[in-house]
Amino acid sequence: MADDGLGLRERKKKQTALKVWRTAVDLFLEHGFDQVSVAQIAEAAEVSKMTVFNYFGTKEDLLMGPMEEHVEDLARAIEERPRGGSAVDAVRAMVLRKIADRDPSIGLSEQGNELALIQLINRTPALARRALLWSVQGEQAATRVLTEETGDALLSAVAASQLSGVVSALMNENHRRILAGAARDEVARGAVERAERAFALVEKGLSGFAVRA
Repeated sequence: MADDGLGLRERKKKQTALKVWRTAVDLFLEHGFDQVSVAQIAEAAEVSKMTVFNYFGTKEDLLMGPMEEHVEDLARAIEERPRGGSAVDAVRAMVLRKIADRDPSIGLSEQGNELALIQLINRTPALARRALLWSVQGEQAATRVLTEETGDALLSAVAASQLSGVVSALMNENHRRILAGAARDEVARGAVERAERAFALVEKGLSGFAVRA
């Protein structure tokens, strides 16, 4: 019974955090990040201001926190790849899974607000700086994984930079097409072919690097 009670409490906490986050996102998109206070978010979500800070340490965390779960996606994909698989193989497989799942991190979510969120982040200096920091941290994490395995810090940094760049370029291309008016289904249908072409280009230079023995 105690375990069931703990499970219920945890579910309620997650539901509350999700409600607060969604409320914050709606307000930020409607009014702008700098124009919305934590007190306003708490009131709209029908919780106390203290409750908001219990789940999210800062106002920036309210928007960016859940997205940061993807910071180490690149490193994780490389680290968990099977024997015989190269770093390129691992990251390509990760991207293809994200495309199949319409994952927001690859720009193909059907929720409809991820593009508006990205635009909000890009035009808000504090959020844009934090997004840039994510990119750097993700690349550094991938570099560490590759360096630990190969012992070559220089080539590991080069490989991580190229692989991170491919993922970013594919996401940006999906966003560009949707913003230009293409239907999401149409963009998704072509995403696999674009990913294969992009990784084929990188693979010409990285195919023999970090192949797991």
